[in-house]
Amino acid sequence: MITTFSWFGYELSMSENFKRIKQAGFDGVMLWWDDSFGDIEYRGNPDLARKSGLYVENIHAPFKRINNIWLDNIVGNDLTEYYLHLITECAEYGIPTIVMHPSSGNNVPPYNPLGLDRIRRIIDKAEKYNIYVAFENMRRYEYLKYILDNIDSPRAGFCYDTGHHHYWHPKCNLLAQYGSRLMALHLHDNNRIEDQHLIPFDGTIDWQTTMRQIRQSGYKGAIALEAENGGYQNLPPETFLRLAFDRAKTLERLSDNSV
Repeated sequence: MITTFSWFGYELSMSENFKRIKQAGFDGVMLWWDDSFGDIEYRGNPDLARKSGLYVENIHAPFKRINNIWLDNIVGNDLTEYYLHLITECAEYGIPTIVMHPSSGNNVPPYNPLGLDRIRRIIDKAEKYNIYVAFENMRRYEYLKYILDNIDSPRAGFCYDTGHHHYWHPKCNLLAQYGSRLMALHLHDNNRIEDQHLIPFDGTIDWQTTMRQIRQSGYKGAIALEAENGGYQNLPPETFLRLAFDRAKTLERLSDNSV
């Protein structure tokens, strides 16, 4: 299965996005789950995607206030309740997985038992509702490590973002550490100058090695792209999506052929 993030940088309605994604050849989508992109009807997107013939692989939780999860304040308490509600919404809308950031930016409060206890509450509810929670590797990957090293649950796992790994911490072998808990992928490229979200093979990631490591981890899920049109403004959306799909098929072949 090959999927892509439902928002890829063009000013189109979500129904147009889904139509073009399907026409390009993709099997499914990952959805952003709030109105940050001006989409106030985002809760209708799972139904729209499915009507377009697309599988809904996961939702991405908002992360604007995520650092408060580690702070003893009202915002941290409210944020925990919000994420608990997102688990309920995943169950309600038939979405198997939610992707979360464990931190945002460089200026993050120290990880601590309070934040871990809040995350445990989220995972406990995920276990109750049979939802997977995949934590993404960010700029400060030690927060991912702290969570996964201290929460041993089949519902808590890893969303591997290739661009973040390549740009921020290329010397850390994240797949060797947490590949057995891999639940989701964000596949995109960059040249290590910035987090560009390029289509694979347009940056400097070694994709043959990356896909071999993903396959060796035992991961059986979707080849999932998180590319955006920032470097492709001259391409119409259908051309951008077709190029992205063709590159994803190459990644799929690399994965299948890896030993």
